[in-house]
Amino acid sequence: MGGEAAFPLLGRAFCRTSLNTREEVLVNWPGIHYKLAFTSKGAYLVTRCIAVVNQKGGVGKTTTTVNVGAALAEKGMRTLLIDIDPQGNLSTHLGLNTGSDELGEPSQEMEETEIPPSIYEVLKGQKTLREVISSRSSKLDIVQSSLYLSAADLELGGVVGRELILKRAIDSVRAEYDYILIDCPPALGLLSLNALAAAESVIVPVQSEYLALHGVRQLLDTIDQVRQVYNAELSVGGVLICMHDNRKRLGRAVSDTIRNYFGELVFSTVIRQNVALAEAPAQGQTIFEYSTRSTGAEDYLALVEEIVDGKEKSRICA
Repeated sequence: MGGEAAFPLLGRAFCRTSLNTREEVLVNWPGIHYKLAFTSKGAYLVTRCIAVVNQKGGVGKTTTTVNVGAALAEKGMRTLLIDIDPQGNLSTHLGLNTGSDELGEPSQEMEETEIPPSIYEVLKGQKTLREVISSRSSKLDIVQSSLYLSAADLELGGVVGRELILKRAIDSVRAEYDYILIDCPPALGLLSLNALAAAESVIVPVQSEYLALHGVRQLLDTIDQVRQVYNAELSVGGVLICMHDNRKRLGRAVSDTIRNYFGELVFSTVIRQNVALAEAPAQGQTIFEYSTRSTGAEDYLALVEEIVDGKEKSRICA
């Protein structure tokens, strides 16, 4: 194109001449705010929104969301964690009150007025996303869950465009963060669909046991469907092997099966079984607050290096 590079986005073209260095540009439309990085090789979203999804529970979704977010913040990146799981495990992991007790039942000791604002009010249109963000540290913000999310499928059933509510909310604050991570429920319902419609990429945690593999193919098919209907930019950022014990023959065999089946989609980093990762939530802490020298902290730092360096990259145009 004679020294010019055109970068189409949302029906418009952004042009820069002689792109020898990285340049960041803020793109504003009513209610939509993006930051783009332009280089000679293409344009990239500066803010990367990642959904952590698997319809099977207990595979390490929340642990991964919390500790990847904490590691990104440790590296100086402005990070927002969104808990869209009615169980509120991410919120509980970080010591936040979701209005439920330790067993996940509604708390009898809290008045309704004492329950802190959550993503539920955003989905219902009662608050903006900015109004429900709480600060964990200078670089880490959180939007917590609510038990009321368990009725979201019914309550939002008649809302036009209900699949895109979260996307519109995130777009209003996108330019304020480098990374936005969404912790999804263990189901492929409306809440997970909202997360997939809002994200550029997906991380799929998989436990290194045979039963954990069941349903992953269905999840990838769902991602393909979301890409076709709601979010053309959605991609699989990577499959992450969690809770791995390399001493067990079964663990090694399942890990090999995962790598053979999913190929380059699998992250090089493996999250090993580590007691500190299990203990940290009881203290309301991330692994880096609880045990910085643990193998869990080591593994999640290695994973973040892969994410930042481009194993999982949200490229939007060539």
